[in-house]
Amino acid sequence: MAEQPAGPILDGLGITLNLDDGDLVASAMVVAKVIREDGQATLLIEDSEGMTWLDQYGLIAAASDLIREPRFEREGDD
Repeated sequence: MAEQPAGPILDGLGITLNLDDGDLVASAMVVAKVIREDGQATLLIEDSEGMTWLDQYGLIAAASDLIREPRFEREGDD
């Protein structure tokens, strides 16, 4: 398995960030469903430099809560 830059892959999937002028992305984590050559599905988790397992857990927990019970209307939701 070879490491590949995530940018072109995420761009190809149409993933964008809705940021205002002056916003700073402090860290990031990518959770991806990957289909292996043999057809097997697997989960891939990669994160930015310096992120700890606790940071990962916090991002996943917060995202899970927002997906289950949005506290605000997300752009594109009708």
